[in-house]
Amino acid sequence: MSELLFLKPVFKQMIWGGNRMRSEYGYDIPGDDTGECWAISAHPNGDCVIENGIFAGKKLSELWTEQRQLFGNYDSDRYPLLIKIIDAKADLSIQVHPDDEYAKVHENGSLGKTECWYILDCDENATIVIGHNAKNHEEMEEMIRGKRWKEFIREIPIKKGDFFQINPGCLHAIKGGTLILETQQNSDITYRVYDYDRLSNGKPRELHVQQSIDTIKAPFEANNTDIQVTEMEEVTKTHFVTCPYYSVDKYDIHGTWNNEFKGYFTNVSVLEGEGSVNGIPLKKGQHFIIPNQYGVCEFKGDLSIICSEP
Repeated sequence: MSELLFLKPVFKQMIWGGNRMRSEYGYDIPGDDTGECWAISAHPNGDCVIENGIFAGKKLSELWTEQRQLFGNYDSDRYPLLIKIIDAKADLSIQVHPDDEYAKVHENGSLGKTECWYILDCDENATIVIGHNAKNHEEMEEMIRGKRWKEFIREIPIKKGDFFQINPGCLHAIKGGTLILETQQNSDITYRVYDYDRLSNGKPRELHVQQSIDTIKAPFEANNTDIQVTEMEEVTKTHFVTCPYYSVDKYDIHGTWNNEFKGYFTNVSVLEGEGSVNGIPLKKGQHFIIPNQYGVCEFKGDLSIICSEP
């Protein structure tokens, strides 16, 4: 029987980051400006190391190359997904991600970036930016070049437990006071349209105005995900999304719940509570991969987990 693969997160300091990774999850963060925890990642900019078992000390990218059977021999030259926790103490830049086609041509063969957000926590009256108010591509370009940000940007209110699917071409930004779990394609490409004229080390951060104009879809079309909740005795399952790159589900477990995950492999993040899986203690802030054909997982305790599969 194969082993569950627990990972050591990689942390990123950002000008908009905070210290909630430490206060919420007990992580040993590099500073009080820690914006991102790359929790399950095999990306060159943050490659997680396996913490346990026979593969301890190996990078996830190495395991993907050398032990593809653990991942159901999934057909891709790289681990397809990246799971992050994002702590936005201040607003992130107004940004957009390219699709696979654009990224392949303009970003040295990178994947594009489809992503989704689960709101772990947020301030009262918090908002996020999703979409814009331009009627067409011409007006979108005029508004951006004319810096008409107030009328251009579409803001919506959010609360803890909300979920958003963000497709390539969708203008978006996380605002300050928000903690998010992000499931995304394994890509690190972001085009900044506007960054509030902030300085980083005394200089404005790089903007990608032309790439943004090339990739933002206009007019904006809201992406309504069909969220389905299934109540069972020991678990409540919330299915958030199935798209070409991933499916994402949340399980609120109370008691003992047995489940066999049938996908190629499954990424698991413990959001709340504590318990165990097959006798291994689990607590908030842990992340692990269930390998292909692992068999039955017996979860015990009171805990909430988010699972994603390619």
